[in-house]
Amino acid sequence: MKMNNNTQDFSDIGTLKLGLNFPVQKKENNKTEKYEFIDLFAGIGGFHEAIADFGGKCVFASEWDEECQKVYKNNFNIIPAGDITKVREKDIPSHDILFAGFPCQPFSKGGQRKGFKDMRGTLFFDIVRILKHHKPKYFLLENVSNLVSHDKGNTYKIITETLEKLGYSIPKKPIILSPNQFGIPVLRKRIYIPGVLKKYGNYEEKFNFLVTKKCNSNLNAYSIISEKFNNKTSEISEYEKKVIKMWNEFYLNIDLKIIGFPVWSDYFKEDVTKIKKFPKWKQDFIIKNIELYKRNKKFVDRWLKKYKNLTWVKETHRKFEWQAGNDIHDIYDSLIQFRPSGVRVKRPNYFSTLVAMNHNQIIGKLLRKAHPEELKKLQSFRKNFILHEDKNTALKQLGNAVNIKVVKELLKMMLEK
Repeated sequence: MKMNNNTQDFSDIGTLKLGLNFPVQKKENNKTEKYEFIDLFAGIGGFHEAIADFGGKCVFASEWDEECQKVYKNNFNIIPAGDITKVREKDIPSHDILFAGFPCQPFSKGGQRKGFKDMRGTLFFDIVRILKHHKPKYFLLENVSNLVSHDKGNTYKIITETLEKLGYSIPKKPIILSPNQFGIPVLRKRIYIPGVLKKYGNYEEKFNFLVTKKCNSNLNAYSIISEKFNNKTSEISEYEKKVIKMWNEFYLNIDLKIIGFPVWSDYFKEDVTKIKKFPKWKQDFIIKNIELYKRNKKFVDRWLKKYKNLTWVKETHRKFEWQAGNDIHDIYDSLIQFRPSGVRVKRPNYFSTLVAMNHNQIIGKLLRKAHPEELKKLQSFRKNFILHEDKNTALKQLGNAVNIKVVKELLKMMLEK
């Protein structure tokens, strides 16, 4: 593989502090074991956090985002190198484990899903060139679950075949895990690709039981909530409060308690003969909204008049999605999101997927948003982990981070003798 012509020698950078030691794991034979690792596309250091319990020494980290670099330094006293494409593999120290949460936008449902056609998609091959040069014993990669189905499975096939050709054993079945499988109240599916050099082990079937591990639906998102965060940092606007009150009044008075379609108030009085211009799926939803309005016309007309025909409400918030089944009977008992698709009402058992463009969830009973410190707990970071001082930046970074608990569970299996 050809090396980027713009590569730089990072061997003598004075600001790059490498080799920070962590407490090492005690073995039964009273010997200690230490794993030297590198942390690529490191973010704020989720992998770094997870390996600490097993005995770890970070010998190299890379992260291009300067705000993430600051958080990484504050917590680990390491300033990550920037653009990994400009770092020569020979200038990276040898290591036992390679961690990489490589960019997910090329494969994410939230992106354009261009995959390897996207420049960021080719960053996988920077992982490849480093693995090829150093041949670490282990690696652990993480990405969005959509990576498995992207391009009809061809992208994932290219990735796994490439890794196997380098001499690594990886699971035959994709390992897609969510924290709620491990008792953490958040739904956040991610694909994990653990690998070991074939001469040291076989991972083909080792992780199979995780593939079928059931999600725990008997969780409570309120378990991570603390009253001490009922402050201005997490306040919602008066507008948001009014919209929630408006939709709760609507929900409590209509004849349907499990709404299986998006409520679009703009289409309540639509002429059904004029909807053929829309695609079939939208026609079906509009018809259901018209029928809902007709059955509840007396109340809905009063409701619309009371709230000034929703002229003051943003267009996206004139849409309403009930995704709580029959678990609750009042919006104030739910977790709420203001999304481009509408005001979404969720069950209170676990938070929705944290994403980088975070639509922070509102805790109905407290009428406030989840605090970054609560979401830090949700991602299993240690209590004294220092988040970015800017709230929105902290939320974005947490949305990009790996879940520490999930990674620890994988490491237990990867590193067991």
